[in-house]
Amino acid sequence: MIVFMVSFGCDGLASVQTSRPRGVRVKRREFVGLAVGAGVGWPLAAWAQPRNKMRRLGVLMASLASDGEGQKRAAALAQGLDALNWRDGGNLSIDWRWAGGDPALFQRYAAEMVQLGPEALVAEASPSVEALRRQTGTIPIVFLIVTDPVGQGFVQSLARPGGNITGFSNYDPPMAGKWLGMLTQITPPVARVAVLYNPSTAPYAGLYLRTIEDIAPAFAVTVETAPVRDDAAIEATIARLTREERAGLMVLPDTFTRLHRDAIVALAARYHLPAVYPFGYFASSGGLMAYGIDIENLFRRSAGYVDRLLNGAKASDLPVQQPTKFTLVINLKTAEALGVTVPLVLLGSADEVIE
Repeated sequence: MIVFMVSFGCDGLASVQTSRPRGVRVKRREFVGLAVGAGVGWPLAAWAQPRNKMRRLGVLMASLASDGEGQKRAAALAQGLDALNWRDGGNLSIDWRWAGGDPALFQRYAAEMVQLGPEALVAEASPSVEALRRQTGTIPIVFLIVTDPVGQGFVQSLARPGGNITGFSNYDPPMAGKWLGMLTQITPPVARVAVLYNPSTAPYAGLYLRTIEDIAPAFAVTVETAPVRDDAAIEATIARLTREERAGLMVLPDTFTRLHRDAIVALAARYHLPAVYPFGYFASSGGLMAYGIDIENLFRRSAGYVDRLLNGAKASDLPVQQPTKFTLVINLKTAEALGVTVPLVLLGSADEVIE
């Protein structure tokens, strides 16, 4: 008689031993059939599974799930991962959360995501990074669209992050000069600029403001800050500016200004106020001019860091990346409605001109 003894190790796999009379041989096919018949089919199925397990990634977006631009960013990240052979639902499980600029949701979703046990996290914008780092000091975090990661305490330095956080900055000092220059090149040129942002969602605004104030004299422009927290404050700021001679608006890159872009663009049009924006989609939505980094390109590039982390790299060894691709979009239809002229030299350097 042949006796099968089945035991399970700490890894959940079964081992089978036999006790048989000397000289009796058991063929492999007979052994498998007997083992399955003895009720050990599940362990055998486990043996047949591929060695590469499903990996897990968490993504905390500052955008609204219903926001088209946010969906484009998510798609760009997925495309970048796919190009590196990481496929959601295949060898990678991606948990998405969309906070929509809500402080309470950032905290709630950050806690949820860490509890799910991801091997890496992706964080869109500063509020996402801040919420996630409160929940974990070990799971690697790749941030995107963070202006001042050193000043905000996310990393020790750009070259050597030093902890579990690294990523892709959206700050390039020459951008501020570009924005001011664009407003002074139109006819009539702007002589007074209000810088619009939300202090709650743009804690890094001081970095931009210092740069803008330092270079403003070279453009003969007076700069004022315009902190806002809701649509009513946006309208009050723009309405007040229209009482100033040759006034213009500069909108900082900020989760709040992005989610409220339709209101900002509509109010600037209603009050006939020329404005410059940080991303091309502001101009596509009716804004006068926009210059800034290519966000989708940034999300696509971030997949490379996720790939390296999933393959064993440490966030502390991956330097913070600076933006490399920028776009200039000009809306001539809006310029005509505002009664301003955009010079040919500016039009010639545009990546896109909306007519």
